[in-house]
Amino acid sequence: MDAAADGAEQFFDLNIERVLEHWPVAFAIREIIANALDEHALTKTAEPVISRDSAGVWHVADFGRGLRYTHLTQKENDEKRRSDAVIGQFGMGLKDALAVFDRHDVGVEIRSAHGDITTRQRAKETFADVHTLHAVIRPPADPRRPGTDVLLHGVTEDDVAAAKKFFLHYSGDQLLETTSAGQVLERVSPTAPGRIYVKGLLVAEEPNFLFSYNITDINAPLRRALNRERSNVGRSAYTDRVKAILKQCRSAGVASPLADDLAEFATGRMHDELSWREIAVHACTVLATEEDVVFVTAAELQEGTPQLRYAVDEGYRLVTVPAEVSAKLGQQVDLSGRPLPTLSRYRAAWNDSFVFQVVSTDDLTPRELSVFELTDEVLRLADIERPRPGIVISETMRLDETGHSTVGLWEPGENRIVIHRSRLAGAAEYCATLLHELTHAVSGEPDNSLEFEAALTDMLGKLALRALPRG
Repeated sequence: MDAAADGAEQFFDLNIERVLEHWPVAFAIREIIANALDEHALTKTAEPVISRDSAGVWHVADFGRGLRYTHLTQKENDEKRRSDAVIGQFGMGLKDALAVFDRHDVGVEIRSAHGDITTRQRAKETFADVHTLHAVIRPPADPRRPGTDVLLHGVTEDDVAAAKKFFLHYSGDQLLETTSAGQVLERVSPTAPGRIYVKGLLVAEEPNFLFSYNITDINAPLRRALNRERSNVGRSAYTDRVKAILKQCRSAGVASPLADDLAEFATGRMHDELSWREIAVHACTVLATEEDVVFVTAAELQEGTPQLRYAVDEGYRLVTVPAEVSAKLGQQVDLSGRPLPTLSRYRAAWNDSFVFQVVSTDDLTPRELSVFELTDEVLRLADIERPRPGIVISETMRLDETGHSTVGLWEPGENRIVIHRSRLAGAAEYCATLLHELTHAVSGEPDNSLEFEAALTDMLGKLALRALPRG
């Protein structure tokens, strides 16, 4: 039954003496706005209106079901708790706001179709010497009034503006992506701090966060940390929730700024989200799915190997990542199941698709041809048994393990040696490269092995015996 149905005043003891004494008026207005936004979300009615009338009285009006005196009890609301869009979940709110208004001499009127409510200090029933704040409940002045209108006498425009800043609804933060754990938001400006919202209500600020976040899936640690203040919640309480949001993101709009921010690792200007390695790896995973990128370390970029230029020429964007992140990327695939494109993987793929540009002897310059014609004499001195490998000259070469173009290559399947055209600039360079590759052909051993070193030593000994005059 609605309160004061018989027309008489009724008193509802709020059981409040002195609480939240450090709360400013803006905190109390915040609770009133939160209730209005919650009713808007739950009933899908028109957006609340916050306005000041000609008499200077501020109104916070919603168009929902209307407040009843039973809402003055302080308990968690199951309906609100089940909703991701509702702010008022933590068992706080209207009673605290009324106590703060009373302490700051702010007059409050609450009007709805179920009754009109004001507040008054009054002795407790049967305890005349104890005064507490009571709600004074009267019949509704307008039984057809939609929703609830809260009138605030004696608050300033600054108080209201400060209260509105607590809400994502009024913040100006732009939505970038929504996940089942919450939302990633673009900060209102590059100089503004990142803001942490819980179901639309600001609980903390992070000066060195890249984004702002609205957490909608609250876990037990965060719920415990959401104290009565609803502000200054510690980072440890929401870190897990922010990570959960970011790891569910799939858009380049989130992943690209995260990956770009990794480039600031060496300068110390990287934002705090990227200090979480799993977030850095996930950002690279999403970015590689959406864009043509190659991930490189700062050291690889500084080396300036040809493969970097090849990648850029082919339309890839180079994304710099810390070495420890790069090491993790080698074990990851993107969202479509493809290996992440580290520089070493790009080099391997480039080599697999490589085609030599073989140069005909007819196209060599006279100087180059005179050097190339030393080939048969070198093969004789090296005492290479038949079938002798073919020797070809190419304009282009594959990349070695360091990312530089090789100058010579032994292809056992083709039984040929390929030498880069640049080695024909001088007889010594050409002959040295030819002998190096002939050693691979004879021994079958790879570079940087003891077996190859031994085979090369044997080759040099044979050449010396054949080249030196015999006594």
